[in-house]
Formats: sequence, C-alpha cells, structure tokens
Amino acid sequence: MFIGEYQHNLDEKGRLAVPAKFRQQMRGAIITRGLDKCLWVFNKSEWELLAQKLIALPLAQANSRAFVRLMLAGAMEAPLDVQGRILVPDYLRRYSGLKKSAIVAGLYNRIEIWDENKWQNYKSKTEASSDDIAEKLSELGI
Repeated sequence: MFIGEYQHNLDEKGRLAVPAKFRQQMRGAIITRGLDKCLWVFNKSEWELLAQKLIALPLAQANSRAFVRLMLAGAMEAPLDVQGRILVPDYLRRYSGLKKSAIVAGLYNRIEIWDENKWQNYKSKTEASSDDIAEKLSELGI
C-alpha cells in the first residue's frame, strides 16, 4: 500500500529517489503516462492487473484504442538502482513537465509523480472544490 506525499528532486540524469517507505513494494516497477499530466508508477502485480483490463477493452472503439496506447506504449520498466532511485525517461519528463522538483504521491495501489508546481495548482483546485466533489461521489455511494 502506497500512501503519503513526498517532495524529491530529479538529478541531472532524470533519476528520482523513491521514498524509502515505498521501495520494498517497488521491485520491478513500471512507469507510464498518467492522467492530469502526471506519471503513474505501479509494482509488477498491480501493473499486470491494469494491463489485463486494458487489453480486454474493445479494439473497435477509438477511445479504447487511444487509452490503451497512452498507457501501454508509454510504459517502461523502472528498476530501482542501489540508491533507491528510478530513471524517469525523457519522453515521460516532457509529458509530465517534470523539471527538477517533483512530488511523489502514494495512492494506495500506485504512485503518482508530479511536477511540484503542477501538483500544488492541482491540489489547490481540488481542495477548493472538495465539498462539491464529495457530494458528487455520494451519488455513487461513496
């Protein structure tokens, strides 16, 4: 289980330290494009669950094909080095706008990596709308 919010810096080679609390669960990690211009990092078992759902989507639907391409073609293995860092490939840094300062957020079954400024903007908007969001979720039984 991944929970919490941590600030880390990317080094000049695009490596990012994974919080120590997450490292044990991150053996064989996969990194890919996420939604909202962040990156998603899954451990192997969670990635396999998601990938199986993705490949089961109907090929005849353009939205399904587009989402599968976004997730699967953008994915890359992200092994931890001996210092507990993962390499964030250039194309994923460009996609997410990652420069130097990043937020690593634990979201139970995955990690999200955000450019720190984008995270602060997103979080501010979400916090300001939290009552509306909660009301809409209550309609779904949450």
